[in-house]
Amino acid sequence: MRISEIGSPEHLPSHHDSSSQLLSQLECSIKQCELLSPEKPLPTNLSSDLRSTLSQLSSLVPFSNSIKLQIWKLSFRLWNACVDLSNAAGVRASRDKVGEEAVKLRQVSADMLLLAGNVDGVPSPALKSASFYYKTGLIWHELRRFDLAASCFEKATDLTAKLDAATISDPGERKLLLDLNIARSRTAWDVADRNLAITFLNRAKNLLSGSAEHYKALGNQYLVFGKSALSKIEGSSVKEALKLMNEALDLFEKGLSTARTRNGTEDLKVSRSKCLRFIAAVHLQGEEFESVLKCIRVLREGGGDRHPCLPVLAMKAWLGLGRYGEAEKELRSMVVNKGVPESIWVSAVEAYFDAAGTAGAETTKGLFLGLLDRCHVSAGAAVRIAFRVVGEGGSGDGARVRAKVAAELVSDERVVALFAGEAAAKDRTAMHAVLWNCAADHFRLKDYVTSAEIFEKSMLYVPYNIENRILRAKGFRVLCLCHLGLSQLDQAQEYINEAEKIEPNIACAFLKFKIYLQKNDHNAAIHQMQGMTTCIDFTPDFLSLSAHEAIACRAIPVAVASLTNLLDFSSGKAMPTTEVAVLRTLVTILTHDSGCEQEILKFMKRAHLRISELGPDCFFGKGEVGRRERNWFAVNAWNFGSNAGKEKNYEACAEFFRLASEFYSVVLDGEMEENSIMVCKSLTLAVSAMMAAEKQRQVPLLDAEVKQAIKLLEWAGKTLSSISSGTELDQDQATAIKPNLFFIYTFNAYDLHGRLNDLGSQQLQLVKTFASSKFCNPNHLLQIGLNASQGPQSNHEVATFALTECLSAFLSSPSPDYQNIALIARRLISVASIHRGETDDDAVYAMYKQAYRIMVGLKDGDYPTDEAKWLAVTAWNRAAMPVCLGQADAAKKWMNMGLEVASKVSGMDTYRSCMEDFVADFAKKHTQIDDAGESN
Repeated sequence: MRISEIGSPEHLPSHHDSSSQLLSQLECSIKQCELLSPEKPLPTNLSSDLRSTLSQLSSLVPFSNSIKLQIWKLSFRLWNACVDLSNAAGVRASRDKVGEEAVKLRQVSADMLLLAGNVDGVPSPALKSASFYYKTGLIWHELRRFDLAASCFEKATDLTAKLDAATISDPGERKLLLDLNIARSRTAWDVADRNLAITFLNRAKNLLSGSAEHYKALGNQYLVFGKSALSKIEGSSVKEALKLMNEALDLFEKGLSTARTRNGTEDLKVSRSKCLRFIAAVHLQGEEFESVLKCIRVLREGGGDRHPCLPVLAMKAWLGLGRYGEAEKELRSMVVNKGVPESIWVSAVEAYFDAAGTAGAETTKGLFLGLLDRCHVSAGAAVRIAFRVVGEGGSGDGARVRAKVAAELVSDERVVALFAGEAAAKDRTAMHAVLWNCAADHFRLKDYVTSAEIFEKSMLYVPYNIENRILRAKGFRVLCLCHLGLSQLDQAQEYINEAEKIEPNIACAFLKFKIYLQKNDHNAAIHQMQGMTTCIDFTPDFLSLSAHEAIACRAIPVAVASLTNLLDFSSGKAMPTTEVAVLRTLVTILTHDSGCEQEILKFMKRAHLRISELGPDCFFGKGEVGRRERNWFAVNAWNFGSNAGKEKNYEACAEFFRLASEFYSVVLDGEMEENSIMVCKSLTLAVSAMMAAEKQRQVPLLDAEVKQAIKLLEWAGKTLSSISSGTELDQDQATAIKPNLFFIYTFNAYDLHGRLNDLGSQQLQLVKTFASSKFCNPNHLLQIGLNASQGPQSNHEVATFALTECLSAFLSSPSPDYQNIALIARRLISVASIHRGETDDDAVYAMYKQAYRIMVGLKDGDYPTDEAKWLAVTAWNRAAMPVCLGQADAAKKWMNMGLEVASKVSGMDTYRSCMEDFVADFAKKHTQIDDAGESN
């Protein structure tokens, strides 16, 4: 609350100019404080400035009464400004968030009063100054700045130390003295100085002055300290807590004898009852059960206290004394008492059951069911009771008894009704989890009868809806397992059929397989095992598990049928079939699932590794069998590579094609199979996939990878060279090689050789070999030529050769492709211009001349118009430099070429007219120059 400013007489004139100046500085700073807003952070320099000014002012002591009065007024203004800030901030923030800067300003205000000292006309100046320090210390305490709080309280104590409490008549001032000692006690307690804290409380007893309110305040502080000591772990804390609470109880009883009002009496009675309850709790913690019962007897007889915790304390005390009958009476009295909150009696039931154990299970069930008839019980309470009854695992008869009682409890219609509706969904899930875990514990102990019963009760807490169908199916499957353990096969089959209707999956299929095995129906078991592969979540692990179950049941036919679909991952062990067959089966299974390319590749590589370890004859077998197995792996590696290429998985594609080449090249029976063509194809496509993967990753191949790819192509090149020469292969085998393959080989080899920074001779030789082969295609040559004419690895010799050969091929065709011919002519001119330049102008001119001759005799539109215009314009533009240099012959040559080409292009009439005029002017000009030269 805001403190009223003190009225003052007229100001006396200042005795010292310096004092007036410092007071003006103080007032200026205080005005700034009065203008502060809680919306903005407080300036950090205000308190330091005020304290600095105050320090200078202290050097001018003593002061006149007028100066003291000014200091008091300024102090109250500063204090009120801080109060306004706190009140405004309190609307938006709690007290513990008040900034330390504001508290520092309060302390400056208190220091100002201390500096001014006594002032004539101001009553009780010491107490007013002490109250400032007391209030500032409270705030420091709330901010957990106990050192600063203690300092403020000590200053306040020093100010009031010389006062005689007996002479103070004002109740507020007497209360201040008491509160000051209590505050010092709290601060000492919070810094763990308990002895000092108790000392301050004992001092406060001398300041009670017979007031019931004072007794209550001091007693409450003793009680707070007692509760704090009770919460500690140390054993000595219990005795200390009891001592403090007895002090509080004594103060409350003395306060009752001095109380004069009804409200005061009632408040003290409430505090006394609360204290007694805590004393009972302390005795309970110290296992002094008789003392607990005495406290409860006093509470019930003296004041008729009906607090909900009393039956709990009494019940625990009776349990501690081993008198379970009395404890049960207290528990039943709680059930009858409708005022006891649910959480209290649930906690009491848990405590009773923990102490009574299995013997109290039936009592707990009866109490809970009786409670259902008395009042509304929440589903959460039912979960807690069920959890306590079933316990936390265990074995033996006790666990079975608890499980049986829990089953009866949770299957009661009234209990099940508590979990109806969406509001109880969370508790319903919790109850299902409690029962499921209990059943699972008994299942692990092979107590299948109890496990089946609890699993069945847990199904009561699974709603019949789509969201919970998976959980219901899971429940039916575990019930099937329980009855399988009891050899009740018909019941097990009923449950698994229900589960399969809800959620057909591999687990259901496998459990049906187990049932057929235990029924010794081998044919049905084999059929079921074969049917498992059609399940959506099938994995090969279930085939291994099927084999294991079949062997355990001595169902040999079923075991053999399962093992034929398995790969023995440990080499050297006996197998019902060959390793190659198991590998082949595994690869076949994996092909039914998408995304298994890496797994297939891994087992393909293992097959190749086993070939090198065992030898082809031992791994594949001999004769026709071995050739079929070898061809199966080779063909499938080829197919996997093709599929991976279609899916743009080029890394896997390269690996598969390289493995295909290895399988096709395997030697069986000492002879090379006639698979050289497929080896060549596989190697060529493997390198193509490597280069495609490079583009896809956008990471260039390493030098080692480039050299490896070149070696693969060299291996393929031997077959291609024999095909082109026709020395080793007959005509049918030669026709099996498609022209595209030779082109792919040449194109890739050209690219890879270009990366090795050779002189280009190898590249030129590769292209010449391809051009001379019977598989050469002009379009392929065009692609090679275009690729060689551009890019960082361009080769003008290869480009010139390929484009020239391609041009000849196109021109010799019965129906020439003039679009490609024009493109070749343009590219040849560009290559020659770049790589020959001005040193071989005649060669470039010859190319223009050849292009012009091609155009002669063609119809309009046969030769691409844009390309023809390009030839005419570029030929004409080539005359620009000779014109500037006065090279008349060269200029005329290129201008005439431009005119000749332009004459064959429709749509260039205007350009041609301008060209002819320029040529005429140019000829006339140079004729005049020549005549002038001859006359001279």
